[in-house]
Amino acid sequence: MASPIISLSEIPTASLLYKLNKLVPAPTTLATPSQPLNNTISLIRSDITKLQVDCIVNAANESLLGGGGVDGAIHRRAGPALLEECRTLDGCNTGDAKITAAYDLPCQRVIHTVGPIYFAEMRKHPGRPEELLRACYRRSLELAVENNMKSIAFAAISTGVYGYPSEKAAHAASDEVRKFLERSGNIGKLERVIFCNFELKDERSYERVLPQYFPPTKRDLSPEDE
Repeated sequence: MASPIISLSEIPTASLLYKLNKLVPAPTTLATPSQPLNNTISLIRSDITKLQVDCIVNAANESLLGGGGVDGAIHRRAGPALLEECRTLDGCNTGDAKITAAYDLPCQRVIHTVGPIYFAEMRKHPGRPEELLRACYRRSLELAVENNMKSIAFAAISTGVYGYPSEKAAHAASDEVRKFLERSGNIGKLERVIFCNFELKDERSYERVLPQYFPPTKRDLSPEDE
C-alpha cells in the first residue's frame, strides 16, 4: 500500500509556524522581517517522497545512479524509469544539479544535486564546503524557475553520510534561499520553498536558524503573541 501523499496545502509556512509557536523569534536577527518570505518558506519533517509539490530536490551522488538515504528512497518510489533517465545524464559535478521527470512520485519533477563531502572539501579549503553547498541550493532554485516550477522541496543536502554539520548547513541553505527569492528577477516566481527534513537533528537546526533569516512580522504572529 502506497504511503499517504502530503499536499502543498498541508505543509506549514513559516508564518503559520510562528503562530503555532513552533518557530520562536530570535532575540537578534540578521535580516529584515518579510511577511511575503514567511509565506513562501515552509518547514516540515517528513518523507520527501510523499510530497505533492511541483519538484523535489534529491541529495544525489555524482553518478546520479541512486544510493542510500533519501537518494535511495526517491529512486525506489519513482521506479526503475528514473534510473534509466539518470543513466543518460552523464553524472553531475558537486555543487551542480540536473532535472528529470518524477515517474511514480507524486511531484512533477526531480532535481538531483550533489552536495559536498564535508571533511574532504574542508581539507582543500575551509570555505569550500559552504561554497559548494550554497551552489547546490542556488542551482536547484534556478532549474526550478527555468522549468516553470512554482513549489520546490529540498531534502537536507550533505548532512547525512557526507558529514556536513546540520546547523551550518541550515544557515547556508536558508541564507542562500532568501537571497535567491529577494533577487529582483526572481520575485514571485516561486510560491513555496520547503525545507523537508527526515532526521530530527536537521529539523531542530532549521527551527533555530530560520528565525534569523525569516523573522516574523506582527501580522505573522497570532494576537496573543503580539
